Amino acid sequence: MVCRSPPKNNGFDGTDAVLEFNKPEQVKHIALLEELNKKGDFSYFGRKDESTEKFYNGDCAITTASSGSLADIRHYAKFNYGVGMMPYDADAKDAPQNAIIGGASLWVMQGKDKETYTGVAKFLDFLAKPENAAEWHQKTGYLPITKAAYDLTREQGFYDKNPGADIATRQMLNKPPLPFTKGLRLGNMPQIRTIVDEELESVWTGKKSPQQALDAAVERGNQLLRRFEQSTKS
Repeated sequence: MVCRSPPKNNGFDGTDAVLEFNKPEQVKHIALLEELNKKGDFSYFGRKDESTEKFYNGDCAITTASSGSLADIRHYAKFNYGVGMMPYDADAKDAPQNAIIGGASLWVMQGKDKETYTGVAKFLDFLAKPENAAEWHQKTGYLPITKAAYDLTREQGFYDKNPGADIATRQMLNKPPLPFTKGLRLGNMPQIRTIVDEELESVWTGKKSPQQALDAAVERGNQLLRRFEQSTKS
């Protein structure tokens, strides 16, 4: 679910961003999952990729997972399966929007010598070559890092032989990007994700209502954001 949160273009425009994912449309979504959980139609298996193994072992009928899980499903599943786009709330404004990327990335830091940066540049150039990026995408299920790699994969017939392998990319290209669909840049992001996991787990176990859990996640997450903001000023 992509929401217009937080302000400051999801953190790209400043470290004084705040979290605001405790609004009615987000509460509605978590409340739906809570109801499905009570009925036994939704099961929470853990914070990582546990549901993927449950799926390809035949223990659950549907899983919501990273596109990077597709390689394992393709390898281990002993049955025919389909791949679909993420569900969305048709009542939400301008739905559906683009999905956002997970955020794993390579960073080049300052302070190294010229020889090191020459090697780094060659490595990044190698990764970005369409044939290399296409091979990585096809073998892992992760998104192709360039449009050229996506086009090459299509030209090679990979999507024809592996129906659904292009779903995640098409979901990213669904509409022209908007500030809130380009991803997130927030200080202490790993810790914030842990907080969200903790609070959602309190919903699945019946300890908190969706509103209470999201309110707590926003409050705790904003405390971490303010701490990070202060650290950038010192």
